[in-house]
Amino acid sequence: MRKLFYAFVIIGSLTFTGCTLPKMIKAAKEQKLEVAPNPLEVHKDTVVFDITGNLPVKMLKKGTVYTLNTFYKYGENELALAPAEFRSEDFPNSATEEVKVSKNQMFPYQDAYKVGTVEVQGVASKGTKSKTTERLPVATGIITTSKLVQNSYYAAFAEHGYNNQEELIPVVIPDFIFERGKSVLRPTEVKAEKGKQLDAFIASKNVTRTVTITGTHSPEGAERINTKLSEERAKAIEKFYRAQMKKYDYKGAADSIKFILKPIVDDWSEFKNALAGYDKITSDEKSEYLNIINGGGSFEDQEKAMKKLKTYNKVFKDVYPGLRSAKTEILTVKDKKTDAEISVLAKQITSGQAAADALSFEELMYSATLTPSVEEKAAIYEAATKKGSNWNAHNNLAAAYLQLAIQNSANASGLVDKAAAQVEIAAKLRETPEVHANLATIALWKGNPYKAYSHATKALRGASNDVTRGVNGVKGASEIYMANYSAAVSSTSSAVDTDVNLFNKGLAQLLNKDFSNAASSFAESTRKNSNLAIGYYGAAVAAARSGNGDAVVSNLTSAVRIDSALKDKALTDLEFAKFATTEAFRNALK
Repeated sequence: MRKLFYAFVIIGSLTFTGCTLPKMIKAAKEQKLEVAPNPLEVHKDTVVFDITGNLPVKMLKKGTVYTLNTFYKYGENELALAPAEFRSEDFPNSATEEVKVSKNQMFPYQDAYKVGTVEVQGVASKGTKSKTTERLPVATGIITTSKLVQNSYYAAFAEHGYNNQEELIPVVIPDFIFERGKSVLRPTEVKAEKGKQLDAFIASKNVTRTVTITGTHSPEGAERINTKLSEERAKAIEKFYRAQMKKYDYKGAADSIKFILKPIVDDWSEFKNALAGYDKITSDEKSEYLNIINGGGSFEDQEKAMKKLKTYNKVFKDVYPGLRSAKTEILTVKDKKTDAEISVLAKQITSGQAAADALSFEELMYSATLTPSVEEKAAIYEAATKKGSNWNAHNNLAAAYLQLAIQNSANASGLVDKAAAQVEIAAKLRETPEVHANLATIALWKGNPYKAYSHATKALRGASNDVTRGVNGVKGASEIYMANYSAAVSSTSSAVDTDVNLFNKGLAQLLNKDFSNAASSFAESTRKNSNLAIGYYGAAVAAARSGNGDAVVSNLTSAVRIDSALKDKALTDLEFAKFATTEAFRNALK
């Protein structure tokens, strides 16, 4: 901050009606004023500055008022700012000590105010009589670096809800029951409904990944002592399955099916499950079996204990046969349309050549991700909005309009309005991070950074990583508009690395007085986009604040080579006041 001191002087001839006021004006010659900042600066569309100084000892005479009038003069026009009055009665010690005075001034910024000066005029008054000093310039203005902020826009698409990956569907065949102590698959089982079901499944040639067959035995000794019985029962089902595949001419497709055999030996789990569903004994009688199982001991000892229970014969007759089985669970691949089929049908739906129900809602939403054309995406999402009240369809249609606006600034206004209409529908159906992200972009586009900031903050609650990085760019730009530069540094540092976000990061660092990191961020932005003229301009400002004249010249040279309009801006930009008279600076702007 530069400090300039000015003395109020009397010029011309004054007609004194007494000695009090002339003495006050004469004392004003010793008054010194300081204006900060100088040059003036604009932040948040407002120019704010302080005028401070000291009134000399004995300047304020009894019953007098000293008024400091401030003006901002630009061209042939001027703004009269609020006057500052200092009354003698408010400073009882002014006869023995200097009076420190200050006045905070502000006015709304307009582009017409960029080049101008702050002028002050002192007025000594007593009653109806007054004397004035000459109006003198005390500061220049205005530095408009904060106005370099670039709007960062982000179109947030919601998930389509369609699983385009392979999905496995479990198909469970009812248990095949075997005779006691045997592992032969009986014809009656094959001809039963479960056999027909398995045969029909195999005949359909579904794409299958695994066939898991679990062979079991009942707990009594004749079954238990045959340790291979469970495995052989599982193998019997595998043999039948393979025979049917051969019958239906699977050829090489059979090689991709993995058979998993799981023989269960000396395990009470199946028995306990069957017992729980058995309704011909009481719960207390069931508890007797469970107490034996849970009491520990060998499997054989537990079986012997069960045989002593009065309900054993009934259980043996009704429950045990169902445990001599093989369970078959098949994981088959869910039948889905190919991406090519989905794309073709989507185009037919949007052109009216196919009915809307040719694709499910999720398939239609997914189809939009299969085309690089944003226009086609918009047409697909528009069709999706007609398939019920789905917030993500309206949100994504809004996002497509925003993306089109970003790509085509000439028609941006109408596209943003269309996006606003759709995202408002989406918001009524459900408020999500994606919805708030798009609302933030629309608000910033319409020139309301405060509203954009509010929506961006809401969007970050529970957002995905992609949405978080995208919306942080919008939030960072909004924070620069709001003059919250430290927060803007944080937001832009967490944003996606676009040239605009990197530039805004540098600008936030610059305005936060971190000139070294600002220079690095501006350099990153121009590496990302070598034609980003404003990036080189920002780097020139950072260099100027660091006192690096060579970097000022080199960056301005690059900036004006890309965008000649920046020449006039640089010539009046007070950031470069220290360098404006050098030959190198003038050559850079030729």
